[in-house]
Amino acid sequence: MGGAKYLALVLILLGALGLFYGAFSYTKDTHRARLGPLELVVKDRETVNVPVWVGVAAVLAGGALLLVPMKRL
Repeated sequence: MGGAKYLALVLILLGALGLFYGAFSYTKDTHRARLGPLELVVKDRETVNVPVWVGVAAVLAGGALLLVPMKRL
């Protein structure tokens, strides 16, 4: 299986996950302070929404890569 096929499968998988979940969250350290032995950390939770068209485009691009034969040089 060539590199294009792996890329196609990854695109289909990521596109399907984007359509199924619609968003993902992560935690980010925003502020940090040290006062002697005391350390204060502020963590913010960020949410990124994945548009539906991005998921659909990824699935379609992956499907096209799987179906279109690649020519060898």
